[in-house]
Parts: sequence; C-alpha cells; structure tokens
Amino acid sequence: MTSNTIAPNPWMILPFVLLLGAIALAPLLARDWWARHYPKIALGVGAVTLAYYLFVLRAPDRVLEVAHDYVCFIVLIGSLFVVSGGIHIRVKGEATPPVNVVFLFIGAVLANVLGTTGASMLLIRPWIRMNKYRVTAHHVVFFIFVVANVGGCLTPIGDPPLFLGYLQGIPFWWVAKQCWPMWLTGVGLLLAMFYIVDRRNFARAPREIRGMETAHETWQFDGLPNLFFLAVILGAVFVRKPVFLREGIMAAAALGSYFTTARGVHEANRFHFHPLQEVAILFIGIFATMIPALDWLELNARSLLGAHPAPGVFLFGTGLLSSVLDNAPTYLSFLSALFGTSGAKEIGELIRGETLNLAAISIGAVFLGAATYIGNGPNFMVKAIADHEKVHTPTFPGFVLKFTLPFLMPVLLAVWWIFFRV
Repeated sequence: MTSNTIAPNPWMILPFVLLLGAIALAPLLARDWWARHYPKIALGVGAVTLAYYLFVLRAPDRVLEVAHDYVCFIVLIGSLFVVSGGIHIRVKGEATPPVNVVFLFIGAVLANVLGTTGASMLLIRPWIRMNKYRVTAHHVVFFIFVVANVGGCLTPIGDPPLFLGYLQGIPFWWVAKQCWPMWLTGVGLLLAMFYIVDRRNFARAPREIRGMETAHETWQFDGLPNLFFLAVILGAVFVRKPVFLREGIMAAAALGSYFTTARGVHEANRFHFHPLQEVAILFIGIFATMIPALDWLELNARSLLGAHPAPGVFLFGTGLLSSVLDNAPTYLSFLSALFGTSGAKEIGELIRGETLNLAAISIGAVFLGAATYIGNGPNFMVKAIADHEKVHTPTFPGFVLKFTLPFLMPVLLAVWWIFFRV
C-alpha cells in the first residue's frame, strides 16, 4: 500500500468478481467441470489483469510487488501444510463433552503456530475418530469455527489474511497485543455454545455408547521429528532480508520434512498435494485480479465509506464480504480502504492512527471467514475429509441457517458490543 496508487479502469475489477463468483458457485453447481477446468479459468483471468497492468498502465513495479506477496504467502502455507502432514495423531477411546472442549481449545492455540490449514489437517481425523460413535454436523461445523478460523487470529501465521498484513508491514506481534481479548471472547463463547450442544448430543446417545465414551483416552504421536522443521519455519518468519531468504528456508524445511518422514505416517494421514495445488493455482488468479480492486478501493474509499467510518463499519464490512468471498483478498481490500479514509501514507502511520479500525478488519476477516464453506481455505478441506469419512455435514444453506446465524453471528455481535461499539 503506497501513496502512489495507480488509478485503474473500474471495469478491470470485473475479472476479480468473476473469479471469486466462480470459486463460490462452480463447485456447488458443476463440481466435475470445475475440477477439470479451474486452472484454466484462474490463470486466464489473472493473465488478462496482468496484461492490462503491464501493457496498458505500464506498471511492472505494481505487478512485481503483488508477485512477491504471492510467493511469500504460498510458501508459508505450503511449508506448514507439508510439515503438518508429517505428524500423525492416533487416538483410542472416546471423547466426552469436556474432553471435546479441551481438544478444540488446544486446536485454537495450535492454529496460531501451525496456521489454520496446518492445524485443521493435523486434527480433523483424530477429532472424527474421538467422536466416532456420535459424530454429526455440529462436530464438523464447530471444528471449522474454532480450529479452522477463529482460533488463528493471534499471529500472522494463524490465518492467511493476517500474514498478508504482515507482508504489508504490520509487526508480527501487533495482532496478538491488540486482538487477544477478542480472541479469548470469541473462542470462549464458541466453546461454551459447543459444550451445551455437545452435552445434549451426548445425553441422547444410547447408554452403551455413553459407557464407551467415558473410557480412558490414549494418544500416540508419530512423526515428532517434524517439530524441528516446524521450529525452522517459525524462525524463518522473522527473516526479512535478503529477498526470498525467508522463503528459501521455509521451502528447505518443507523438503526436509517430506523426505525424512516415514512413508507410513504420510499414508496414515492420507497425505497428498492436491489441496495445496488447488490453493496455489486459485490464488495466482486471486492475487492477480485483485490488483485493480485494491487500487480502486484505496482511491475511492473516502467517498464510499465517509471521512471517518466507525470501527463497526470495518468489522461487519470485512466480515460479511469474507463470508461470501475468500477472507484474504477481502482483508487487503479493507486495508486499502482504511488507507483511503485515513489519509495515511505508510503502514506505520496507519498503525499509530487507526489501531481500532485495523483490529476490526483483522477480527472481521478471521471470524467470519468461518461463516460459509468458501470463507477460508481450510473450511472446504475439513468438509471434504468429513464427507470421505462418511460424517454428516450440512449443505451450504444449512451451514449458514443452522450454525452461522444462531451461533457465529451472536459471537461477532458480542465482540462488536464489547470492543468496537464507538
């Protein structure tokens, strides 16, 4: 984000809208067709925007800036994906509601270290096995709420939007310092709601199943040497110069993890690269097509939002768009809008003068990335694994009507009332 933002033709935002609409609707309406053709669509619309910036606006520096952000983003996501795929958790015994609450809380903490993608891929199968005698939709949805989204709002590693903010210059520990009360409130309320729902589910289970579920749980961890590679990745986050040294260290750690992990661990995790491949290809298109949207929004934010929007505008605006679009580009869009409304020229000035609004954007993107299956990358991954394990998962409308509106939206309203009602 700079004060020398280029003014694109507003029509060039259309490829961005079309791509995000395709990501949202095509898997629901034409899954097989989308699975075959999404690379062509993502790369095609991305190429249109890049050609416009290179040959019409003659702005190669802007393209290189976004390309750098993309490489940094995908290397972090990919390295955490590979390392978490080398750690396998085996669980024997069944889980009572209190044990489930503790498990989800641990997942919320781990999401800030492994990322929401890494924590979700590491924990979803043990979660299903723990609850196998009574697992149902609420187990899957609250896992998405807590582990795949809300839990990861304390570090830039936790959720992709926050890492993009870190790449823009927001200090690593800024989110934890500013957002830990919101994190504690959000996670606490969701866990309390989950306990009530899960307690009722447990009470309805047959007596013999309840007897099984009070049995002692035993845990076994395989692939623990990968904790070393995880530590390397976390340390590399703080490396800033020279360019791409950080990404080189992360990639080396991922390669070391992949080639030293026992084959049996990968097989137990059913590890493969298809989810990472899909994310990498789609985000090439997203990062490319979002350039004119970000530039236009930064230039026109003041006329759209007013001179001094309240924090609630940024909280609910970011949140609602994150629920129907991917939360990473939505975060960047509202960060651009905040530059526009504040008149800040650089990120340090923005942090000093717009702390509450910047926190609202962070919370809105992370919390309501959980509102639908398309709000955040791990959501669909969790659903796909649950479907493969024959677990009942809600439909897209059912997810919103049965879980997002009655459970997640009250949490966001409570967070707004307590922290952002200015």
